[in-house]
Amino acid sequence: MPTIHQALSQAVQQLYNTDSDTPLLDAQVLLSAVLQVERPYLYAHDDQPLSEDEWARFSAWLARRVDGEPIAYILGEVTWYDRLFTVSPAVLIPRPETELLLEQALTFAAQQARPVAVDIGTGSGALAITFASHVPQARVFAVDISEDALTIARQNAACHQVAVTFLQGDLLLPLYDIGHVKIDILMANLPYIATDELPDLTVTRYEPRMALDGGADGLDLVRRLLKQAPPLLHEGALVLLEIGADQGAAALQLVRETLKPAEAQIIKDLAGLDRIICAVMP
Repeated sequence: MPTIHQALSQAVQQLYNTDSDTPLLDAQVLLSAVLQVERPYLYAHDDQPLSEDEWARFSAWLARRVDGEPIAYILGEVTWYDRLFTVSPAVLIPRPETELLLEQALTFAAQQARPVAVDIGTGSGALAITFASHVPQARVFAVDISEDALTIARQNAACHQVAVTFLQGDLLLPLYDIGHVKIDILMANLPYIATDELPDLTVTRYEPRMALDGGADGLDLVRRLLKQAPPLLHEGALVLLEIGADQGAAALQLVRETLKPAEAQIIKDLAGLDRIICAVMP
């Protein structure tokens, strides 16, 4: 059986001409998971031979990665912000960019006594659960149209021992059914890729189309959400929407026309791209 060094070398060669931008890192993450060790262990024990079972599992996982399957789905988990989440092909893999939305929500929540926060299109529940973990005094709702996604989200909430009310339905409509709910923080990372762009994207091979398809211009769900929102928003409520890098101006205009906020702005991500619409209600 190959040593750790040999296994990694072979894996990098196989991954080099795939869609992986980080062949060595991908190989290290997979092998670390197989061996149940941290990545530095691989460097300190690079002459250690793999067992037959370890080599077989690593080879099988590597083949899936070479075929383009995301590592998060191969391992069934992903680290997001400051905790680990279970994921499956039923949910979109949480992205680092969404952490910017969370940080805006946490900053705002620090000024609130007992805020009501709502996460629309919760998927794995990462955003709602992490928010609830950091703001235990908040009342948190999380909505998704997919029952399969909500199953994953509930598992994650139970794992992290946080109180989040999960609701199935179309955007904010389940909140209307509950009644007597006024939102202080509205968070939404909705599908924002234009329909005709989807066939050209690698992400559509494995991640759920429902979580990606934003309609003709990528803003269909944002429009519907904004129309549903006003009666449910508290005075001074914060609205946070994740958007595509080329949607800033259009999304900001939609927010201003529909919500008539006291203030609204585009927040850029670390790459300098438009990423979050942040609006405060009058």
